[in-house]
Amino acid sequence: MEEYPVERNDALGFIETYGLVSVLEAADAMCKAAEVELVGYENVASGLISVVVRGDVGAVRTAVEAGIAAASKVGQIYSTNVIARPHPDVEKIVAKHLIDW
Repeated sequence: MEEYPVERNDALGFIETYGLVSVLEAADAMCKAAEVELVGYENVASGLISVVVRGDVGAVRTAVEAGIAAASKVGQIYSTNVIARPHPDVEKIVAKHLIDW
């Protein structure tokens, strides 16, 4: 069986919203609520914007829940997800949308 290059307990968390204000609110709440790293975003289309965080599975779940609550107050959530132990091929997709500070 292939060994994954990411930590065994790593996870990716996603929130997709309508509009910049709500995705910024989600990202801010996610980073404040748990020990996660903001790793990327994508302006999907027609006003949909996704934000991605990475960290321990529990921290990512907490962060996504906080992001949903915050973004829902100022806008509309389109979709959310947490992927525990993502396959390396999923990591390749995320790598294309990394934030370059």
